[in-house]
Amino acid sequence: MTLLQTLSESLWSPWLLGLFLITGLVYSFGSGFFQFFDAPVWLRATLGTLFRRREQVEGGLSPIQALATALASTMGTGSIAGVAAALTLGGPGAILWMWVSALLGMMTGCGEKLLAVHYQVPAPGGGLQGGPMFYLRDGLHAPILAALFSLACIPATLAGGDLIQSAAIADSFSAPLGVSRGAIGLCTALLAGLVMVGGVGRIARVSSALVPIMALLYLGSGAAVLLLNISALPEALRLIFTCALSPKAAVGGYTASAALRCGVARGVFTNEAGLGTSAMAHGAAKTDHPASQGMWGIFEVALSTLLVCTVTALVILVGGVWQPEPGAQLTGAALTAASFGAALGPFGEAVVRVSLPLFAFSSILGWSYYGQQALRFLTGGDRLLIPYRLVFLVCVWLGAVWDTGALWQLVDLCNALMALPNLTALLLLAPQALTLLQQWRKRVC
Repeated sequence: MTLLQTLSESLWSPWLLGLFLITGLVYSFGSGFFQFFDAPVWLRATLGTLFRRREQVEGGLSPIQALATALASTMGTGSIAGVAAALTLGGPGAILWMWVSALLGMMTGCGEKLLAVHYQVPAPGGGLQGGPMFYLRDGLHAPILAALFSLACIPATLAGGDLIQSAAIADSFSAPLGVSRGAIGLCTALLAGLVMVGGVGRIARVSSALVPIMALLYLGSGAAVLLLNISALPEALRLIFTCALSPKAAVGGYTASAALRCGVARGVFTNEAGLGTSAMAHGAAKTDHPASQGMWGIFEVALSTLLVCTVTALVILVGGVWQPEPGAQLTGAALTAASFGAALGPFGEAVVRVSLPLFAFSSILGWSYYGQQALRFLTGGDRLLIPYRLVFLVCVWLGAVWDTGALWQLVDLCNALMALPNLTALLLLAPQALTLLQQWRKRVC
């Protein structure tokens, strides 16, 4: 076991995973379980506005543009490959704990997006900026923790948000198209560079176009698979609950503790609620009240985990390809593709081959913005912006040609070092955040 892996595991399991759940419980209890009992309120504030005529927003992103930028990073390869890996390592029971993590994380996401807008400041060159570093500095009055969050964010963007995502794109296109991985990496870097030079506005516009397309393609195909295998759904759901709650699972020898660990971790990684990164995208939104953006934080978790990841999990469980034994041959994206293909034939596998690079490229765009924001906070301006962009784009190419498997240990460690100060701030600022939520709720109800 490497030093990075030892440090990462000592932080994540069980202490940090427990802290994520505790934070979600604090915000859920404090709000009267707003995500459940006031579901019509946040649905009206999010889904209910999607088809209204949108006015041009000056001096910041629109709430929907901020959501699309955040979803661009959260709906990454983890939604396809990560869920499959969680099933392989933790068994079907991991899905129940993924749901629990997400249901609590809806309010964590609400709190951090609310605070990101409440403590937002003008951005250099125009617009707005916000995120954990600002509510750590200005709300918690902890500038050292704010700097530590930003320092951990930069390598996380280069590793997990860049190198690993680029490798997934190369994996998807290299063999089927007979194109070298280096050429694919170069094309990916050029496309990402064209978007990055336009700043957060262009990233938001591209994300607003990409996210609906890839979500509809993936979810529509997943729904078709589930309809074709609807008779197998009750058994899949039974497996999820029995394997999560039994000390020793009925299939495959999975344990309840493995299901808990893998499920909570997957929930955290797929929606980023409590990690703090997606709050930076929402912190650029111009809105009438901080809690209005908090509603989009709830919606983001519901879409990325409760919908997209659930579709992936159920498709795998009903597809007849997954083998209920730890160490089964197929895992990750290959297992997801085979499960789609079992129901839809070559078209199903093609859906995953197309969706995976779309999810990965959108993640590259979202994480590039997070890295720039962290660097801007540390330096107080944009003087290192161009060097960072160049390094980021070089890493896009390197990710296509290098073996990036070992980088997950660095990503896990950086994520832990971001989550610790962010969750600390969320817990200590919970009274303020919940008061703002209550004020907004009285105004709209």
